[in-house]
Amino acid sequence: MVPANIKLQPSELQFSFIRSPGPGGQNVNKVATAVLLRFNVMHSPSLPEAVRLRLIALLGTKITTQGDLLIKATRYRTQERNKQDAIERLQTLLKRAARVPKKRKETRPTLASKERRLTNKKLHGKTKALRRCKPNGDGG
Repeated sequence: MVPANIKLQPSELQFSFIRSPGPGGQNVNKVATAVLLRFNVMHSPSLPEAVRLRLIALLGTKITTQGDLLIKATRYRTQERNKQDAIERLQTLLKRAARVPKKRKETRPTLASKERRLTNKKLHGKTKALRRCKPNGDGG
């Protein structure tokens, strides 16, 4: 479920039904079973500001210029199951955005890692030195 501090209003979710390209047999070209869920991230009163910013960063280019998140569900043959699938995918995204990322603690490199770095650096330098063209007296 969505975290306890986020309560979405049903009026914030807009569903439209479209023809599904997936399985469906003879019904595939006649029945609109795919679901398009539209949720406005920018203007949702239910989202705390911190969660909204993390969600926008998480989604990146998946949000329209008006701030709408579009989720298209075509996995199942029925409207109801596709609708549930779209809602579950929205909930998963909200859960990920609600989680506060841990702050990175700066650590110092260990002595062994410094030595490994310097050893690799010396090896790389030797390899490059062998590639250099050495001038010799025979004109080549």
